[in-house]
Amino acid sequence: MRVRKDGAVAPAIMLLIGVLLVQWLPVLPPRWVCMALAACALLIMAIAPSWRRLAWCAFGFAWACWRGGVAMDARLPRELEGMDVRVVGRTVDLPSMREDATGFLLSIEHATLGEQIVPLHGRVRVNWYDDAPSVPPCSRWELIVRLKRPRGLMNPGGADSERTALERGVVATGYVRDDPDNRVLETGRCIDDVRAVISNAIGSRVTDTRDAALLQAFAVGDIRGLTPRDWAVARANGIPHLLAISGFHVGVAAVFGLWLARLLYMLWPTLALRIPRLPVQAASALLAAGIYSALAGFGLPTVRTLLMIAVVALARGLRRAPNGLQSLALALFVVLLFDPLCVLAAGFWLSFVGVAFLMVCMTDRGQGLRGFVRELTSTQLLMTVSLLPLTMWFFGQASLVGALSNLFAVPFVSFVIVPCTLVSMVLLGICPPLASLVLWMTGHLAHAQWWLLDEMATWPGALWYLPEVRLWALMLAMLGAFWLFMPKGVPLRWVGGLLFLPLVLPIRELPKHGGFQLWTLDVGQGLSVLVRTEQHTLLYDAGARFPSDLDMGEVAVLPSLHALGVRHLDLLVASHADNDHSGGIPSVAAEYPDAERYSGEPERLTLPMKPCVPGQSWNWDGVVVSVLPSGKAGGQANDRSCVLLVEGRSGRALLTADITSRIEPTVVAAIPPGPPMVLSVPHHGSRTSSSNALLAGTEPVLALISSGWRNRFHHPHPLVVKRYEDAGIPWLNTATSGAIEVVFPGDAPPYVAARWRYRQARYWRE
Repeated sequence: MRVRKDGAVAPAIMLLIGVLLVQWLPVLPPRWVCMALAACALLIMAIAPSWRRLAWCAFGFAWACWRGGVAMDARLPRELEGMDVRVVGRTVDLPSMREDATGFLLSIEHATLGEQIVPLHGRVRVNWYDDAPSVPPCSRWELIVRLKRPRGLMNPGGADSERTALERGVVATGYVRDDPDNRVLETGRCIDDVRAVISNAIGSRVTDTRDAALLQAFAVGDIRGLTPRDWAVARANGIPHLLAISGFHVGVAAVFGLWLARLLYMLWPTLALRIPRLPVQAASALLAAGIYSALAGFGLPTVRTLLMIAVVALARGLRRAPNGLQSLALALFVVLLFDPLCVLAAGFWLSFVGVAFLMVCMTDRGQGLRGFVRELTSTQLLMTVSLLPLTMWFFGQASLVGALSNLFAVPFVSFVIVPCTLVSMVLLGICPPLASLVLWMTGHLAHAQWWLLDEMATWPGALWYLPEVRLWALMLAMLGAFWLFMPKGVPLRWVGGLLFLPLVLPIRELPKHGGFQLWTLDVGQGLSVLVRTEQHTLLYDAGARFPSDLDMGEVAVLPSLHALGVRHLDLLVASHADNDHSGGIPSVAAEYPDAERYSGEPERLTLPMKPCVPGQSWNWDGVVVSVLPSGKAGGQANDRSCVLLVEGRSGRALLTADITSRIEPTVVAAIPPGPPMVLSVPHHGSRTSSSNALLAGTEPVLALISSGWRNRFHHPHPLVVKRYEDAGIPWLNTATSGAIEVVFPGDAPPYVAARWRYRQARYWRE
């Protein structure tokens, strides 16, 4: 494949468009279609130069279809889900050691089920619980594992973990079974082992654990020691890219390599008579950048920068000088040909779009120190504004203080902290006491910087949330950013700011008076229900919190509230104290401290809450929320769940939490006749709930089940499902539908408005 002589920009853009078109497909075309389309594209490139750009688009489409199909076919066969498989594989990246488990990526070499070889190859992400042994990087293991296909929660504003698994080549997730046959086969040597050695050396010589974690992240991209609070501070300051080695760091490494080569020629000037200076300088810069990219684990931003450096180095070696956009286009071209699935990663867009904006818009170079300062501040402002739409699209949040934070954090980390840390690693083999001194000093510098960032994270606007971004609003905002930073002399540049309005002031679809929306969020094996009227909001439960610090309130509920534009929470209810209902409540309460808090078991919760009292009610915008009788104090915990009846003009919803058939008749007796009922199925569809008395007394037009995919309790129970079906009651389950939105209009029967797993169908979705 040959790039046209007039440049790589147009072919790279057309290749990107072709690759992108595939990512909107709900189903991939057959392989023979991909092969035929690729062959036609190559033929057109050869015989019809005028159609070559379109041919690149077609080739990108065919190539992305092929790679996507291969990646999906590599996933764990469905018949192997939940079965014990013997695998042989080698660890990839740095294992994560937690209190409850050791997590690691395993690259599978061989897999068997009994005596039968099974088709399983690729990376699997597993956890090893119960006194797991040390799992060093690059080690080779024989393990008994229980796996499932990559599957994640599907909520508004939530991360698409199935897309991430596809992009990263993860074909299954699971855990190591307790088996005497589990054993390490060999320990090897690789770049991850070097990263681990450097990281351990930092950890053993820097006494403050946070300072050590920061240096480990800055120096070798080891983020295992960072806490959720550290990430919150980074997001509030717009610097998560610094906690995993960024492309800028690689560029700095290349400059150091260049300086080393220049120093060599300064010390031995006669060397230039034997070996030309420019090729050596280019090779030295590329070598330094390559070594440092390896220390970062070859993340996408580092690979992009490395490819650009390689293009420039090759051109210098050949005594040519490509412009910046040409180098960026060539890097984009190579990245897409190497891995078209990289377009699924946020880092791809933030890297390439950010650099493209800098190259196109930063044409006015200043002179002297004043010009340097002006250029530096303009660059940070440009990056903050231009990447704001993409940041909101991928993460649903942005930092308004990011421009100021990056202004001092980026150069300080790149030119001070990282070089000092790496110099200390070199000194370990020469003069260990001096290395410890340098690390001690660097740790204090990182501590001081992080203290300042911690303070800035509390400033107003540090974290800015917007409702879910629409594609057309994203495109308008990107166009607006480009127009705002056009060169001086371009008329009406201020109009670009107006194009941000659909992004920052989105249209909100709120219920009318007397109506409400009910969202049953996907929190796995747990429950979280959002009720929204015209001007008020109620959250009923918030999912679980696990020992591994996985908090459904933080990772599922809060992103959904932000994506739906919930800025104020009137009522926060923890139905009862079981973890799968109340575990995420503290995270939500911290985000919405003004919300009234109630629970059926307030005495069992650490967070102060008022007791639910039968007869309590709230009248919001023509919608009445009432507390119904349930179990009494001293009774079974599940039966003490705070049961709520939400009544609108034309529909009702009954929120039952975990009540059992023992208390269901009491609940039914308290429900007056009224409009059609939507029932939140008690106890996730447990066999002890959903009695015939409940179904006959409520006569629901729809039943909503909240349960986890392949959960260990086997909810909903087949007998319960049959009971609903025999009664002619349609039902939906978050395990298969994702988050479910039911709309209760003020003048029409309730209806299902969205099932999030099917709302935006993509080929990588399970």
